[in-house]
Amino acid sequence: MSGLNIPGVNDKYKTNDIVEGLMKVERIPLTREQENLETFKKQQDAWRTVNQKMSSLRDSVKTLYSFDNPFNNKLASSSEENAVTATAGREAAYESFQVDVITPATSDRFLSMEIEKGMSVPAGLYTYKTGDKTIQMNWKGGKIEDFVSSLNKRGKDVIKASLIGVNKGNKALLIESLKTGKDARLVFKDKALDFALETKMVQKIKSEESSFGKDFSEIKGLTKLTDVEQDGMPQLSNEGVTISNEKISVPPRGGFALEIPQNIAKENNKTLSFNVRAVNTEDITDILNTKSSEPVLPDPGGITFQSISISNNQSSVSIPKNDKPQIPLEKIKTDSVLFIQFNDGTEREVKITDEVFSEKGNDLKINLSEYPGAKSIVLKNRNTGVSYFISQITAYDENADLGYGPCNAVSEAGDAIIKYEGITITRPENKIDDIIPHVTLNLTQKTDRTATIKIEPDTESAKDALINFVGRYNQAVAELNILSQNKPELVSELDYLSGDEKKEYTDKLGMFFNDFSLSNVKAQMQSIISGVYQASESDTITMLSQIGISTNATSFSGYNPGKMRGYLEINEKVLDEHLKTDLDGIKTLFGFDSDGDLIVDSGIGCKLDKTLTAYVQSGGILAGKTSTLDKQIKSSEQKIAKLEDQLDRKEAELKSKYGQMESTLNSLESQSNSINNFSKQQQNNR
Repeated sequence: MSGLNIPGVNDKYKTNDIVEGLMKVERIPLTREQENLETFKKQQDAWRTVNQKMSSLRDSVKTLYSFDNPFNNKLASSSEENAVTATAGREAAYESFQVDVITPATSDRFLSMEIEKGMSVPAGLYTYKTGDKTIQMNWKGGKIEDFVSSLNKRGKDVIKASLIGVNKGNKALLIESLKTGKDARLVFKDKALDFALETKMVQKIKSEESSFGKDFSEIKGLTKLTDVEQDGMPQLSNEGVTISNEKISVPPRGGFALEIPQNIAKENNKTLSFNVRAVNTEDITDILNTKSSEPVLPDPGGITFQSISISNNQSSVSIPKNDKPQIPLEKIKTDSVLFIQFNDGTEREVKITDEVFSEKGNDLKINLSEYPGAKSIVLKNRNTGVSYFISQITAYDENADLGYGPCNAVSEAGDAIIKYEGITITRPENKIDDIIPHVTLNLTQKTDRTATIKIEPDTESAKDALINFVGRYNQAVAELNILSQNKPELVSELDYLSGDEKKEYTDKLGMFFNDFSLSNVKAQMQSIISGVYQASESDTITMLSQIGISTNATSFSGYNPGKMRGYLEINEKVLDEHLKTDLDGIKTLFGFDSDGDLIVDSGIGCKLDKTLTAYVQSGGILAGKTSTLDKQIKSSEQKIAKLEDQLDRKEAELKSKYGQMESTLNSLESQSNSINNFSKQQQNNR
């Protein structure tokens, strides 16, 4: 408190000390209320800390039994990660399969000739097309660097332009499609085509075609089928195959192998084009099923000489009858008839659609770049009531069909080709997610050897989640212990605390000693942790301690007061063993449906979640505690403000009174001095 400030007057009567002494007594209620306010705030901070610890525990508990629980996580590993990797969804099955990457999906990437820095690009409409996306840019003319920048802004996820330094001072323009697959070819139109021709990115080429499959001498026999068909069903053969009007006719149960000419097969940029048409005919099984299954002796014959004829008698050999009833042949109808045969003898099916039954049939295109090592086109008409008609086959270059082709192709558009468990599959992208359920394959390059992909449980993420749960559980228990008990050893036992944290916790020891809500929630948590949970009679894991998590997981023998506090321990060896052998059992331990309503309603995780929610939810027990303290803090602050106002007025009043008193005393002293001086003067004048 500042002292009295009366100009020209010293505090010789100690009035400041008198006022300060009186105000010290007056401040006692204020000091007491300020201490109450500080206590309320510390208690509120403590409850908030408890809320935070218990909320963190609840969050970790939820992850152990919710839909996103870590026990459903899968890991996918590849023996050839440089060529193919995989990612597995939570619903993927545990399995192992083999994949060969014949070729990854590629995109068109065309490089120009060397161009000078600052080269001018003519104005005009530049049109680029890749797949079903078209990019157009009205270019007003300017430097090549600005052209590239503008094209990239327009191209976004469709095309990309770059200037590549190929020589000192000179560069080359690279334009690439950002879409992979044979149907995403990069097409130049309008001024873009003129500029590509000018910079020798592409060149004009003639469209050349060649045909084969017009001569019966080209038809070869079939390889034998490996599958077992019906007894009595005719084997496939090319006996009934005919060629007329440049069309190959294949009757039911017929087939052929048409070898691709070597000069065509060796050029993987060729595309084969032909028409396939199917016609329903009389089903051969109707005739075959009416034939007798018993052997029939041939006609014995005879001899004729001039006008005399002598007939032989039928053989008297008795033929045993077939008592076994004949099984009627079943009709066969399938669209799986067209194949590509490779040099190694393997075959890959070419899919055809129901349009083959139309009058026009189905026009097919086979890009030989997707079938490296193709040798023959094979048709196996296994049907019993369908005939096929194949037109002559035309081979041509699709780039030539555009009228131009790349001069310097860094890469050309093509589909990804893989073998999955020996089955050849093509896709336009290198991210393939529709072959193995819930598994995505990511292709990067050709495999040198077969890659083995394994889908396994992600035990590491499950272990991390359990460790996180134990850590947060122990933090919550430590907070409950310190606030509800006044034992210094509770703090010293926590080795992980820093010096400042130990001091902070020491100040909070026994803060809520008489609050039974803390001891109640701790007892509930311990009861849940030590409980037995059995979803079915076959369950072998029914307690948390069985997987190496308990208050005495390390099996310490002897008395240790720290082990009596309720903290959990982990026996990693036991936990790792159960994670490898019974992950589903651990998952069930934390949450399962006990009444068949498809809602998790039991288990350690579920029960802890419900218990903790009652405390930490909005409007819950802890929220009630902090709400009550909020009111107390507000009331205390108002009371402090009122007391401070009263004290200010009291201090001002005392200062005023004692100031007047001192002024009066000074005045009286001055008068006394004047009288004394006057008396002395009178005496001196005598």
